[in-house]
Amino acid sequence: MFDEFIGYLAPDYCDRYSTHLEQEAILTLRQERQAKLFTPQNRQYQEAVAAIQDIKSNWFDFSNSVVKIGRKDELSPEQQQRFLQTLKTFCPWKKGPFELFGITIDAEWRSDWKWARILPHIQSLENRKVADIGCHNGYFMFRMTEQKPDCVIGFEPVVKHFWSFQLMQNLVRQENLIFELLGVEHIDFYPNFFDTIFCLGILYHHPDPIGLLSKMKQALAPKGEIIIDCQGIPGELPVSLTPRKRYAQARGIWFLPTQSCLENWLARAGFTQINCFFAAPLSVEEQRRTPWANIDSLQEFLNPKDSSLTVEDYPAPWRYYVIARKD
Repeated sequence: MFDEFIGYLAPDYCDRYSTHLEQEAILTLRQERQAKLFTPQNRQYQEAVAAIQDIKSNWFDFSNSVVKIGRKDELSPEQQQRFLQTLKTFCPWKKGPFELFGITIDAEWRSDWKWARILPHIQSLENRKVADIGCHNGYFMFRMTEQKPDCVIGFEPVVKHFWSFQLMQNLVRQENLIFELLGVEHIDFYPNFFDTIFCLGILYHHPDPIGLLSKMKQALAPKGEIIIDCQGIPGELPVSLTPRKRYAQARGIWFLPTQSCLENWLARAGFTQINCFFAAPLSVEEQRRTPWANIDSLQEFLNPKDSSLTVEDYPAPWRYYVIARKD
C-alpha cells in the first residue's frame, strides 16, 4: 500500500547532490517521518485517499489562478459523491484555490494572489531545481510545473498536508514534484543544490530566522535566488516584534520584522542583491473564512474597534516579499 501512495526521492537521486553522510541522514529522517503516515491519528486522511484510488484523469490546467484537475463529466454520480467526501475530510482547506472534477475549493488563503505578485520578479524556473519550503498541500508546486522545472521538492512536516498533496498527485501524477516530510531546518542536507528556494510564510514561525536563512544559503547553488514572503509589522526602524504569547490568536509566532529588519536578516545571512518588491498590510480579502475553511480567520483576529491592531493590540500584520541571491 505504501508504494501506491508515495513518490519520495530515490537514493540514486540523492547521489547527485549529497555526501554519503547526508544521504544517510536524509534516509533516516524519511523512515522516521514515514512511520507517522499510518498512525491512528492520521488514519482518516490515509483512508480518504485510499477511497478514491480508482479515480484518475489525464486532464489538468495549472496555468491560471485555479489549479484544475479533471472534468466533472469524467466521474459517475457515485464517484462524484465519494470524491466529494474525500475532499471534505481535509477541511479546512487553507491554501488554494482548486477545482477538482468540477468541485471548486475556495480556500482560506488566496494563494493565487501571492503567486501573481511573485511571478514577475523571479527567474524562469525552466530546468531549475526548486525548493518550496512549507509547501502545505502543494498549490504552489502545481503552479510551478507550468514553467517546466527539473524538479520541485516540497518541504512539509505535517502529515495531513502530505495526504492532501498525495490525493491530487494520485489523480494526475507530475513526476517532477516530490514531497519530503521534512522541515526548513533540514534544507542544508541539500548543499549547493537548489537554483531557486521559495520560503513563503515560514520565517516568522521559527526562533532563529537568521540561522534558517544561513541554512537556506548553504542549500542554494551559486547564483541561485531565494524568495521570502514574511509576515511582519509596519515601521521604519530595523526591529522586530516578539509577542509574549499569541499574535493574531496564533501560537508559534516568534519574530515579526519590519521591512528593513527582514532585509538586514538576509544581509547578515550572507545574501546579496536584496530587493523588497512588495510591502502592504494583509487584507481580510486575502485571508478569510470560506465554506471550505469554516474557521476564524483574519477578520476575527483583528481588534473590532481598530483594524490597525490585532485582538492583542499588537500592530496588525503586513506582508513583505523579498528576493535575494547567493554570490
